[in-house]
Amino acid sequence: MSEKEFDAGIYFIGHISTPWTTRDMCPRNPMETDKICQVILKEEFADGLKSIEGCSHILLFYWLDQADRNRLQHQPPIDDKIHGVFALRSPSRPNPIGISAADLVKVEGNVLTVRHIDCLDGTPLIDIKPYFVHADSKPDATVDWHQKRSNPLPPRG
Repeated sequence: MSEKEFDAGIYFIGHISTPWTTRDMCPRNPMETDKICQVILKEEFADGLKSIEGCSHILLFYWLDQADRNRLQHQPPIDDKIHGVFALRSPSRPNPIGISAADLVKVEGNVLTVRHIDCLDGTPLIDIKPYFVHADSKPDATVDWHQKRSNPLPPRG
């Protein structure tokens, strides 16, 4: 893929502190771990946290800064077939944006304590939004290839 002009600019509003320093250590999805992590906002964005303490869950959007941005297809470890990155949650993709519906455990100033996140320590934070069960949950959603995958999911832990 050749270098292209960017379509938009993004402010990193903070970073995420996790116990994982390598991709091998990092969980493959947010629900694989119950580890407590911290979202640390830059002071100039702290006023945007007003009323967030009333949210039980939040959507965190983050920039997977160590991901390969040139990959368009990938074979996940749970399948023997190759899939396009837009059918996967792989961090390797043209715009490596991660998302987690995290449990909001505590708010202290510009620091959010959260659970259920899957990124490396120091990952740049793009945005935070409240999780609305009526708007964000689709209990009947399916991913055909995932239901037919060749390998079982690893145990949670």
